[in-house]
Amino acid sequence: MERFISHVTQKEIKTEKQKARLLKNSSWWRKKISKRRCYYCGKEVPENELTMDHVIPLIRGGKSVKSNIVPACKECNTKKKYMLPIEWDQYLQSLNFFDSEAIL
Repeated sequence: MERFISHVTQKEIKTEKQKARLLKNSSWWRKKISKRRCYYCGKEVPENELTMDHVIPLIRGGKSVKSNIVPACKECNTKKKYMLPIEWDQYLQSLNFFDSEAIL
């Protein structure tokens, strides 16, 4: 994966993280995690094991707004890191490619 240069300041990231903490304590977030599903892999996960993920990462210019925040299992959140949705899709496709190659 290519490296990227962030044009987001540490102050902006700090502000967005504070907004995310407020959302994490909201009834909206409790309702989201009550479904017990990881947004990325679809696995059922206990509510207390779901993490809050920014679909567009903060360091890539994402904001802490409801439309950009999803529940994710720790494994997906850790693997996704700072990837944009298109980069995440490409990563997943590469895994499927290698899995299908193993079958041959």
